Amino acid sequence: MTFKRYAVYFVPPAGAEWVEFATHWLGWNPETGTCVAHPVVSGLDVAAVTEVPRKYGLHATMKPPFHLHSDQSFDSLCQACAQLASTHAPVTLDGLEIVRMGRFLALRPVGREFGLNRLAAACVQELDRFRAPASDAELSRRRAATLTPEQDANLVQWGYPYVLDAFRFHLTLTGKLDKATLNATQSELGRTLAPLLPAPFRIAELALMGQAQNGYFHLIHRYALSG
Repeated sequence: MTFKRYAVYFVPPAGAEWVEFATHWLGWNPETGTCVAHPVVSGLDVAAVTEVPRKYGLHATMKPPFHLHSDQSFDSLCQACAQLASTHAPVTLDGLEIVRMGRFLALRPVGREFGLNRLAAACVQELDRFRAPASDAELSRRRAATLTPEQDANLVQWGYPYVLDAFRFHLTLTGKLDKATLNATQSELGRTLAPLLPAPFRIAELALMGQAQNGYFHLIHRYALSG
């Protein structure tokens, strides 16, 4: 398969009940590259609620999506991901919780995030040579969100506003919702997903992802954190 962009994500390994639920909630499994059935919820259109984040699958961004630099190769990117993972240890946090991030819902870690933020910063900085410079159109599109000076500086240097000190690790569960739908969705996930969430929550690997021509992301390879 040919990919138009790449990214480095945390993709929870299959097997845990919360991962299975959240994967079906979003409707896309990036590991198998297949659509999966949403849960049926009375009074809630899960497909509409999850339409925007569906193409990414259940994930947390570590190195945001990028076009491969013309001076670099896919094989070199794979080697660099392996090298990075070999020099960083797994990160353990107290758990996960469902939170509101503006008008959307996400899973956020509970506990001190220093080690996690350091890992994310390494992904952004150490792999940046593989990122093609952002186009003027992309810069303009990002700036339409009214960035802070720090976020704009990140955009110019790293191709994405919400990295380094502006980074907040999260696994997105919905698109932006109106207040009533946001309340109903949070209540539903509090009933169904929250009791399944892990405590502690461990990040033991990174995933190299590829975005297909239709926009959906596929898992290419997992790299164990072994430093």
